[in-house]
Amino acid sequence: MRTVFHSQLSLGEDDIAKIRLDPKSRDDIPQLLAGLQYIYTTPELRQAVFEILKELVPCRVDSGKSGKASTDKGRPGMEQWQILVLGTLRLSLNADYDRIHELANQHRTVRQMLGHGFMDDETQYSLQRIKDNLRLFTAELLDRINQEVVRSGHTLLKKNDIDLGGRCDSFVVKTDVHFPTDIGLLFDVLRKTIEECAHLCELHGCAGWRQSSHNIRTFKKQYRIIQKQKHSTSKDEAKRIAFEERIKQSHRSYIDLAETFLNRARITRQSVLKNSQQLVVSVIALDEYIVHAERQIDQIRRRVLQGETMPHAEKIFSIFQPHTEWISKGKAGVPVELGLRVCVLEDRSGFILHHRVMQNETDDKIAVAMIEEAKQRFPHLALCSFDKGFHSPQNQIDLKAVLDTVVLPKKGRLSAADKDREYAAEFIEARHQHSAVESAINALGVHGLDMCRDHGIEGFKRYVALAVVTRNIQRLGAIVRKIAANKRGSYKKHIPDKLAA
Repeated sequence: MRTVFHSQLSLGEDDIAKIRLDPKSRDDIPQLLAGLQYIYTTPELRQAVFEILKELVPCRVDSGKSGKASTDKGRPGMEQWQILVLGTLRLSLNADYDRIHELANQHRTVRQMLGHGFMDDETQYSLQRIKDNLRLFTAELLDRINQEVVRSGHTLLKKNDIDLGGRCDSFVVKTDVHFPTDIGLLFDVLRKTIEECAHLCELHGCAGWRQSSHNIRTFKKQYRIIQKQKHSTSKDEAKRIAFEERIKQSHRSYIDLAETFLNRARITRQSVLKNSQQLVVSVIALDEYIVHAERQIDQIRRRVLQGETMPHAEKIFSIFQPHTEWISKGKAGVPVELGLRVCVLEDRSGFILHHRVMQNETDDKIAVAMIEEAKQRFPHLALCSFDKGFHSPQNQIDLKAVLDTVVLPKKGRLSAADKDREYAAEFIEARHQHSAVESAINALGVHGLDMCRDHGIEGFKRYVALAVVTRNIQRLGAIVRKIAANKRGSYKKHIPDKLAA
């Protein structure tokens, strides 16, 4: 049977419990590895985490072959512990797969944490193997690991028997997209349409797209013409009208060329279906691109040629990341952000108890759900502070039913009852401590959540969940290092307070 991590040491291999980490290092790697080492060396936590990791079925080692490794025949595959180590390392360092590939193969301490000794130097990880295995995580599985890590952290701090206090706030995690314009989105989708048609023709022996690269360049030239055009600022009415007409004519030419390629794509689709005598999976992708292109052509025609204002609900901000939202939170110097909101609930020990990816949701809509879900995981949660964005009259009532103390400031003018509530000493103290959640948000941003580099909504949720787990493991490592340093009497000398926090 497959094991999460082999317990029998081989010749030259060091026990993970005996790996020596530099206590003076201020880098992120030793702090994260200290947290992972604590997971591995704490029997109850190790058993709980390993039971969850058993649900992962690693990909095969075999180069060029797809599929999963066998769970009962011992087929080669990356061990689940190794997947957890490399996954958390990726988010902790905010690194791409290339850097993780290099660290997994060349970094001595990381390789020790992966279970390799000096006699095992020839064992190497391929880049594709790392990518395939790190994508096996699910948001639900990572959330369960996170709960175990947080509970262990509370036990370490001896805080299990007291009521928890938390602070809740949201921030935007950007998606990896360019600034959306109608003509830019149309170029993206036409480029993919032409490439998909060329691929289908090559696959099924159809003709018609031999000059696909030339077609893309032709369409791009027309795109660049429109890009360089600016609206007229002339005070002469005749000149302004003539200039605006030239802009419209450029858009008409752009739309006509796009429709020409779309018609050819439809013909190719029919030809492929006729030759294969059945619906091919690759045609489904082409159909999606055609639908996207038709929508963008319609929106350009309505907005530019007919002067219509497009409803926000009809807009798409990325062809490749359709879950991307246009978010304007009114921050100084940040007029708009492209991504999704993420809400986090941090306790006063610095652990993130719960998080939520907010799709088409605002703070006031998820306040109660956030607390109810957190209470299911951590029943001792008794107090939570929010900012004004989470306020609504109904939220005040519903939150009081699940929390002993609700610190939710009201928007607008305060009544006498509101003043009594918000001027209470406990309320004021919690409000003063609430801003500390910005430290957790900043730490998440530094350690991976400035921008999501995974694709699709499931990839987004997985990336956020892995960032939360990584942050809590790193926090666990900081506590372990602080306790060890205090025993040596050298904590303040070697590790700054801001790093330990």
